[in-house]
Amino acid sequence: MDHFSRSWTALLAAVAEVPDEDFDRPSGCRGWLVRDLVCHLVIDAQDVLITLVTPADTEPTADATTYWNLVDPPTGDDPLDALIPRLAAAYGDPALLKFHLDDVGSAAARAAVLADRTARVSTQGKVLTAADYLSAYVLEWTLHHLDLIAHLPSSPKPPAETLSAAREALERIAGTAFPTGLPDTDALLIGTGRRPPTTGELTTLGPLANRIPFILG
Repeated sequence: MDHFSRSWTALLAAVAEVPDEDFDRPSGCRGWLVRDLVCHLVIDAQDVLITLVTPADTEPTADATTYWNLVDPPTGDDPLDALIPRLAAAYGDPALLKFHLDDVGSAAARAAVLADRTARVSTQGKVLTAADYLSAYVLEWTLHHLDLIAHLPSSPKPPAETLSAAREALERIAGTAFPTGLPDTDALLIGTGRRPPTTGELTTLGPLANRIPFILG
């Protein structure tokens, strides 16, 4: 099983285990509840399905690293960010939201397995191979898995191998490596601004502390 399938399967399983009452807890995405994050995952799964059936006949313009852009921290003014909580609330019963994610998410997983990894696809004005597109999503799934369990300590964590792969992806995007003494989960959380570094971590980070967070868009 490749990193895309493993990270996505783990995330879907973690969502399925979240008790209904915990959908109103905060997530690791600032301003979003767990239900908002799960609603965002539905849209992500739809994007995967759409992209894998949007062929391109030109040479790739991006790869798994350059698919991502480093952007300014969000201001909360993005219309899509504001729409997500309203969509999530419209589901009402968390079971409906879980069902929709499982339905669309399972289809996205199957589409990824069946996809010709050498085929070129188009998304967000970029052309890349299906393999690079799916590889880029390993970082997305792993970060959102950490977001999901940020305030749910008993929930299953992302697989160790996909945490490592996500860290390597973030390092490539940032153009620098995190100190080896910083565990993968902490590197991802601190590196993307999901939590501030402790005093000890600031020392470990050294000059890199002045460059974080790396906000992806």
